[in-house]
Amino acid sequence: MIPDVLFALGLLLTPASQLRLAGFPVGPGEICLLIWIVLILGREAARLGQPLTPALSRLLIFWSIFTIAQSLGTLTARLIGDQHDPEWFMHDVMAYPLLAAVSCLSLIDPDAGTRLRRVGWLLCALGTPVVAAQLAHLWGLFDIPSVDPLWWDQFRGWSSNPHQLAVLCMVLGILSLHLAETATGLGTKIAALACAIVPVYAGRLTGSDSFTLILVAAGPIFIAFKFRTWLVSRAPRVSFRSAFAWMIVLALPVIVISVVPLAYSIAVEAQGLANSMARENPEETEEKTSLRFELWGQAIRRGVESGMLGLGPGPHLEIPHSIVSQRNMDTAQPEFVEHPTPSFAPNFEAHNTFLDLFTQGGLIIVLSFIWIVATAFWFAYRTGQAGLPTLLCGLCIYSIATFILRHPIFWFVIALCLVAEPKPADLVRSVTGGKALSGILSRSPLRIGYGTSKLRTRSS
Repeated sequence: MIPDVLFALGLLLTPASQLRLAGFPVGPGEICLLIWIVLILGREAARLGQPLTPALSRLLIFWSIFTIAQSLGTLTARLIGDQHDPEWFMHDVMAYPLLAAVSCLSLIDPDAGTRLRRVGWLLCALGTPVVAAQLAHLWGLFDIPSVDPLWWDQFRGWSSNPHQLAVLCMVLGILSLHLAETATGLGTKIAALACAIVPVYAGRLTGSDSFTLILVAAGPIFIAFKFRTWLVSRAPRVSFRSAFAWMIVLALPVIVISVVPLAYSIAVEAQGLANSMARENPEETEEKTSLRFELWGQAIRRGVESGMLGLGPGPHLEIPHSIVSQRNMDTAQPEFVEHPTPSFAPNFEAHNTFLDLFTQGGLIIVLSFIWIVATAFWFAYRTGQAGLPTLLCGLCIYSIATFILRHPIFWFVIALCLVAEPKPADLVRSVTGGKALSGILSRSPLRIGYGTSKLRTRSS
């Protein structure tokens, strides 16, 4: 239980980069993860000879390709004379081995699925007080030296920027939904849903546009996955859920026709809601969009110039002039911020996972990342559950606006998806068609023939 608690605390506190001591690259979150890694390595050393699980093999393949691609990128940068900012280069060189160790060691146990689910419950149970403590700090109930919970008017808690906290809150919110979906008792379901209240509230205070988008899209995505499960149910008896889903699908054309006259008023209300939720005026939004496209275009150009082999770890883009001038104009800026400053070498990121990977490891690393995410999504999707696929979709949305790969909690979600399996009871019901035959199976030596829906007994 102690390693699981350390693992959960490490995932929760890693985004709290303001809690790091001055001059040290690690904080309480990284320390918890390092202690957890040492404990897991010591446990595994005592029982050598454990076979590789399929999930662990997939992650080892990804990180092997990742290492090769980053090495090729570094060699390419040397050949073409590209310079690295040593500070941010070493930042990635130190971060990637930690991420690889966290993701692989979380799957090294043959019973990783059960353990990761337990860690998921610890994440949600401990996440509420951790996020609540950051809210209490924001409201002035206590003070921590050298920590500012605000980023201008946005809530960032103990993180360096609001997006780090928003990613954590998003994962905690949808993970609570997944735990509620898969829980058995009513009390457990209510407890899991209650764990999502504080993170969702804190996530809204961060003012993250991506969090707002995910918050709006998570409901329809979750319902779509749920309906898919009910619609393709293989049970010979039509359950109430399946019947309800088919009723909605068949009635959908009538519903659409009936709401057409209300479309205009709904659009007007939605526009008013969007305007009330907006943090920026249209001019600021346009500047932000043009800046993002400028960075994306620069990242594509840099990746192509490297022969699509990348330039190695670290940021490789020039800081846009608009950002430099804005920093010089702002007299009051948030304290305790770590961001690149103009240097002799490019040291800015595209803030897009795929493009940042493209500038570091080229096309090879981008394709390997797509493969591991698609594989994790397939394993989550085939369970018939809606929470895990929704959570992975949320992280994919966030990957468009941030470098999601450097978040340890992202790799926890990938590991959780890779070991996700349908419940045995669900498998039996889908093959046999009900509880009655499930009871017969438990009392008779039946064999289930692969590739066919028939059941064969020894006598037949």
